Amino acid sequence: MTAENEQALAVYKEKVAAHLSKHRYEHCLRVSDYAVKLAKQNGVDVKEAALAGLVHDYAKERSAADFLEKIDQAKLPASLKKWGNPIWHGVVGAEFVKDELGIKDPAILQAIRLHTTGGGHEEMTTLDKVIFMADYLETGRDFPGVEEARSLTDQSLGQGVFYQLAHTLSYLASKEQVIYPKTFDAYNDWAAYLQK
Repeated sequence: MTAENEQALAVYKEKVAAHLSKHRYEHCLRVSDYAVKLAKQNGVDVKEAALAGLVHDYAKERSAADFLEKIDQAKLPASLKKWGNPIWHGVVGAEFVKDELGIKDPAILQAIRLHTTGGGHEEMTTLDKVIFMADYLETGRDFPGVEEARSLTDQSLGQGVFYQLAHTLSYLASKEQVIYPKTFDAYNDWAAYLQK
């Protein structure tokens, strides 16, 4: 990135750091770095990818009350209220990013919204896929299959998205947890698309 881009990003780094624990902030820095790597591989604007990666978890450590208030304030679907932070910090978190950080770029806001749920192959832009995968694969991640997922994503961003969706659904089902319907829809859409 250019020095000018680095300088612009530094302003947001300070704001994000002020709202997050050290652990969460460091994760955001690694996601930003990994997003830049994937952006370069996939022809995505590096500045957008770096910023979206940096702010993707901006709302992660907010209280449930904050999220519930924001759902009403932003006139988001009331059905969102029955979920929780794993969904909220992306879908609702984009509203905090817009209102508090002043980031109004629709592409960045959509990437934040979709990073907790995924989306169908036609719905997700390349930037959305980059942030979705950078969050999953950043260098601090260490789970069974992470190297396979990184290798697959380097070959095909779409295959990487499908890998993550499949493994996330499998993990949640193994823990007998409820699964957000949009994530099921995203999985089915990608499965149908990749089988063509």
